[in-house]
Amino acid sequence: MMRSLWTAASGMKSQQTNMDTISNNLANINTTGYKKERTEFQSLLYQTIQQKTTDNEGNPKPIGAQVGLGVKVSAISTEFEQGEMTASTGDFDFAINGNGFFMVQMPDGSTGYTRNGNFVMAINDSGGVTLTTADGYSVLDSQGREITFDANTDTQQLFFDNYGRIYYKTAASTSQYTGFRIGAAQFNNPSGLLKIGDSYYSESAASGEARVEGEDAALRESVIKNGYLEASSVQAVDEMVDMIVTQRAYEMNSKAIIASDEMLQQANNLRS
Repeated sequence: MMRSLWTAASGMKSQQTNMDTISNNLANINTTGYKKERTEFQSLLYQTIQQKTTDNEGNPKPIGAQVGLGVKVSAISTEFEQGEMTASTGDFDFAINGNGFFMVQMPDGSTGYTRNGNFVMAINDSGGVTLTTADGYSVLDSQGREITFDANTDTQQLFFDNYGRIYYKTAASTSQYTGFRIGAAQFNNPSGLLKIGDSYYSESAASGEARVEGEDAALRESVIKNGYLEASSVQAVDEMVDMIVTQRAYEMNSKAIIASDEMLQQANNLRS
């Protein structure tokens, strides 16, 4: 009887983690570039009750008798599906249509990655302007450099092609390439990226090394659209259905604990 108590308890614990994941998805339903997370489960060890089994006449059967010992959360994976492209009024807002991630310089000097293209032009220490995230982190180009312009640059004359290349419209109404291209990187296993909060990811051994678009000829380049932002990939209806299923599974496991407790109580109250 004790086996069923611990088995049901493992189910309640796992479903609680699943509910936590669903809650986080719903909380980020309006977060730019957010990717839905999914809880994955794995069965625990099995206990062998009988190595060999027989029918009621004593004839051997080709199967044994094993009892499962519950469930655990094996992983919380991120589904990197393309989010909806929504029009934005920001002059330096960008959305990626493809598998790329924007490259950002983090405060510790490392490179972070994000799908949130809500960028601004911020005044830097030298009096010029630098393309940064809303948090003030410098956006990097395809060569790992900060995208910086001097104080005389009219940022209203900057424009962008569909691959993040930055051009400047001169007084003669001609287009001049600035030498900067907004950096976008891809990973062999994006689900292995380490989440560091604020919609940023960092490279890990599981994700593999970053492969920079424009530098790696084997990559299919992403489209980078100016004037758009990528909406969250969370679907409210799907999350609400998953929440109901999770709640029912949690409830059933709790009822299994109650039933096991009552059965154990009856067994303890037996009189010879």
